[in-house]
Amino acid sequence: MNFQLSALAETTFKDLFSLSEAVLKEHNIVSELVTEKPGVPCRISLEDAEIGERVLLINYRHLPDVSPFQASHAIYIREHVKQASPQKNQIPEMITDRIISLRAFDQQHMMINAELAQGPSIAATITDMFNDEMTDYIHLHFAKPGCYAAKVNRA
Repeated sequence: MNFQLSALAETTFKDLFSLSEAVLKEHNIVSELVTEKPGVPCRISLEDAEIGERVLLINYRHLPDVSPFQASHAIYIREHVKQASPQKNQIPEMITDRIISLRAFDQQHMMINAELAQGPSIAATITDMFNDEMTDYIHLHFAKPGCYAAKVNRA
């Protein structure tokens, strides 16, 4: 079963980086300088930010659809990066290096399965979840902090 992992588009967030600290604060956005790597996973580039790099910590609505599972959570985004385009069946190192919570959703945006995986077992778990014809898409979350990492669709 082939799958495609999707990063967030940089165009969605580009204007945020020109805002003053005061305006960012009004919108509950935090500007930070990265002090360790790995540690700050960017949802646009699907890479860990570099030490000294400026990032924004924002609340992102990753499941906006009407459902009991409608959700948002804090995510990091980097400035001056392009949207990652992983190849079919490819999972970026930023994800495979962490424990991942995989959450399968049906077409009504109801969670129908959830698993934990790390490293090479992430791809196998994605394939297993898509073997269920009810699975429409999968959300990946970093298991420890619980925040959204990426979306996976059938390819």
